[in-house]
Amino acid sequence: MERQLEIAQCDDNEKVLYASRQLQGAALDWWDSFYFSHTEANPITWPEFHSAFHSHHVPARLMKLRRSSWLSSKGSMTVAEYRDMFIQLSWYAPTEVDEDEKRQELFMEGLNDGLQYQLLSHTFASFQQLVDKALVIENKHHQMEDKKRKFQG
Repeated sequence: MERQLEIAQCDDNEKVLYASRQLQGAALDWWDSFYFSHTEANPITWPEFHSAFHSHHVPARLMKLRRSSWLSSKGSMTVAEYRDMFIQLSWYAPTEVDEDEKRQELFMEGLNDGLQYQLLSHTFASFQQLVDKALVIENKHHQMEDKKRKFQG
């Protein structure tokens, strides 16, 4: 929805109108209830709509569960798999990843201890640079393991 609104270059009032017309099922039921209970004379703003929609459809408890599953997967997947999951789950914790530094810190928490240790002494200009470096180190680690197996074999 956000992408469609961005492409359409809607202003905040148009965003509410457009987004509310796209809702179906339970989301539409929520909108009808929210709209009719809105008592202010001013129209509903986009930030108000977005915040209310998010808090209703993504409850705080669900966000905590997603975050714990995010962190419990520490080290159990490749960096690329973890990056993809991190990006998906970051939707559930927007305030925890709204700044690049916070995003980097949270991403580091989910990496295995060996990668964390190798990356901690560095400062990265961006989240993407951190991910890129983690991928390079992981790849080098796999190459070294392969050489070790071949040598021992």
